[in-house]
Amino acid sequence: MSFFKKMMASVGIGSATVDTRLESAEVVIGEELRGVVAIRGGQLEQQIDNIYLYIKTHYIKEENDTKVTKEAEVAKYLITEGFVLKPNETREIPFAVPVPDRTPVSYRSTRVWLETGLDIKMALDPTDRDYMEVRASDSMQVILDALDVLGFRLREVTNEYAPRLGMGLPFVQEFEFVPTSKFRGSLDELEVLFFPRGDDLELYMQIDRKARGLRGIFAEAMEMDESFIRFTIPGSELRRGAYEAADRLEQLIARYI
Repeated sequence: MSFFKKMMASVGIGSATVDTRLESAEVVIGEELRGVVAIRGGQLEQQIDNIYLYIKTHYIKEENDTKVTKEAEVAKYLITEGFVLKPNETREIPFAVPVPDRTPVSYRSTRVWLETGLDIKMALDPTDRDYMEVRASDSMQVILDALDVLGFRLREVTNEYAPRLGMGLPFVQEFEFVPTSKFRGSLDELEVLFFPRGDDLELYMQIDRKARGLRGIFAEAMEMDESFIRFTIPGSELRRGAYEAADRLEQLIARYI
């Protein structure tokens, strides 16, 4: 390559582009995300060092009494190592990467995307973002269905800053429910965190009781009306279905109201 052409490449003239195509934008936590990364060369030969995939999302963090939105990397995968891309050459690189248990579910305002990046100087499109629909795992769905059986309505789902609970991530996904029938007179809300443990499912629950009388109003004012519980439901029990899980959750919640 002549000195002039090298200069052209260094300032991004005739650079490569990248496009990722997913077999399906819908995926279940714990399954594989499949697709192809297509790279097309520009007018000049270029060295591509690495191609990588990120699974990313947003979370909320409070800074100086203001809620700000941050970007988080859930997982990173190296798809292929370096190679030389010839002028106008097109390469398609298939991939199949796992969707980690820590990936948030695409509920309400939660958005999850796959971001493709090239280690290449001044590429015209060095990254490519593809939004995904992440569905709950079977075990999570059993609990969501069980809460529905008990009359809890899902009010909000958010990714909240909580590095101590995030197991390497800066956030946790919080599911907030309100009672509509059985527990309507005794609970204000129920907040749930899901932590898959192989075949089992660990749950953190915050049970927010309604204020009753002066003592209850005082407890609510002092934020003493909330109970935090942590428990694990074995996979063998989850496989029995939502109604049996609902019986267990009903008995558990009833202890704290």
